[in-house]
Amino acid sequence: MSKSSAKASTRPADKRGRKPPARPRTPAAREVERLRGGSARRRWTIIAVSVVAVLAVVGLYLVYQSSQGQQGGTATSGGSGYRHVAGQPGIGTAAPAFTLASSAGGQVSLADFRGKSVLLYFQEGLSCQPCWDQIKDLEQNQAAVKSAGIDAVVSITTDPANLIAQKMADEKLTTPVLSDPTLAVSRAYQANSYGMMGDMRDGHSFILVGPDGMIRWRADYGGSPDYTMFLPAQKMLTDLAQERKP
Repeated sequence: MSKSSAKASTRPADKRGRKPPARPRTPAAREVERLRGGSARRRWTIIAVSVVAVLAVVGLYLVYQSSQGQQGGTATSGGSGYRHVAGQPGIGTAAPAFTLASSAGGQVSLADFRGKSVLLYFQEGLSCQPCWDQIKDLEQNQAAVKSAGIDAVVSITTDPANLIAQKMADEKLTTPVLSDPTLAVSRAYQANSYGMMGDMRDGHSFILVGPDGMIRWRADYGGSPDYTMFLPAQKMLTDLAQERKP
């Protein structure tokens, strides 16, 4: 083949330098392209959903860790086997003073128990039947409570005193239950940091105040993730015996 014919064969068909028009795609080719595009979109959707799920799990974990820090630090199961923490004010701290309306009528103050050991039981209230079962169980184990060095038990919740009185009558309970509708006392003891209703209600907290007005033991059982709203009185007394300070 001559050089002139070789050169001629490499020249574009269009002498103006324009590219020849693309050949039209067949229906089969268009379908393949559509399927490839749909597959790519699905892959990116799956990736995006996976990333969001991972971020959500990480976020929940951080919130949980933060709430654990606010609730008093490391949890323990103690001798009872029931998970709990000791919030603040804690052992060795002066118990905040209070005066609240009682379900039995009149008002009750912490100062009324000066010289005695009083067990404060903060609980969720009318909507929490296990909380009232807890009071009933404490009353049924009164001898064991006394043997543990507890002179009196007083419960505190956030419902109105008249409704508490009706509930006490229905349940045939005699333990004084005090009304803290503004949560002023609950917040002073940070007992509203351990419930299922956020900070709107108390959780399930026991605080033993000694004869000198100092906190000798504290156990907050109502926090996440278990949200314990009842434990047998004997189990609570087991933790008290192991964890209280003289």
